[in-house]
Amino acid sequence: MAVMTMTTTVKKPETLSVRDLLADPDLTLDDLKLIFNLSERVKATPGDYAQVLRGKQLAMIFEKPSLRTRTTFEVGITSLGGFAVYLDHTKPRLGEREAIKDIARNLDRWVHGIVARTFVQESVLELAANAAIPVINALTDMYHPCQALADFFTLREKFGTLKGLKLGYVGDGNNVCHSLMILGAKLGTSVSVATPPGYEPKPEVLEAARALAAETGATIEVGHEPIQAAEGAHAVYTDVWTSMGQEYAAHLRNQVFAPYRVTRSLMAAADSGALFMHCLPAHRGQEVTDEVIDSPQSVVFDQAENRLHAQKALMILLMQDART
Repeated sequence: MAVMTMTTTVKKPETLSVRDLLADPDLTLDDLKLIFNLSERVKATPGDYAQVLRGKQLAMIFEKPSLRTRTTFEVGITSLGGFAVYLDHTKPRLGEREAIKDIARNLDRWVHGIVARTFVQESVLELAANAAIPVINALTDMYHPCQALADFFTLREKFGTLKGLKLGYVGDGNNVCHSLMILGAKLGTSVSVATPPGYEPKPEVLEAARALAAETGATIEVGHEPIQAAEGAHAVYTDVWTSMGQEYAAHLRNQVFAPYRVTRSLMAAADSGALFMHCLPAHRGQEVTDEVIDSPQSVVFDQAENRLHAQKALMILLMQDART
């Protein structure tokens, strides 16, 4: 008697409206929903996706050191059946030894996708302009889209929805802040930012976020009072005071940002069920106290884990149809 066996077929996902992920404003609301839904499925049943990128090669260009970004992309592509090649550009920087457009044209012949963690946004844009394969922004001075995708995926897991939430951001108006404002506005999550005077997010990003928020009912606020940013927030988010490349200003920044430390008293101003969020690495005792980051409210390691799942979804959506 023949024995019938059942095989699981993974339905091919829809496609994104973009061929690269270069900046958060490029993603539509439908793109975000698609990424989150696929992230959820990939996280729940990783074995179903173990071969979807079989034979695909990913080049990883890093101008900055990394734990989460490098590990999650390498583990992610490997667990999908592909392989990663790490290209260390901490010295020399991208474009110093060889023109960026020539690097892009070479990689375009060899691999199926590029992940770039660079200092300036223009480097990622130039890579994408000169390569037919997908390019993923893994952090620049302007945006950190992969981090923000994992952050909002985490919030969706914890609250079941994103529309109507308030995210309070306290600290530097940097790339992470930019991405949170843009994606929050698109998703209907209000974002209230508190920075020291002179460290606000870039005006053009704030303007773009507010225009998007007007369409979703969210609000984007920027001020200088941490309590106001945290008040009633469903999550309080912070980042390091001194990013890579700003070490020369660390002493000054430590003084300027001292009133912006996330403490238990600041968290008390937030909603009673508020979460604490941080993109990591954290400088404990500076932007956040141990009692907050180690508290039950903290979801920093959930965020870190979700980098893996969100980036796996992103690679599937961008690379599955890349050159075979």
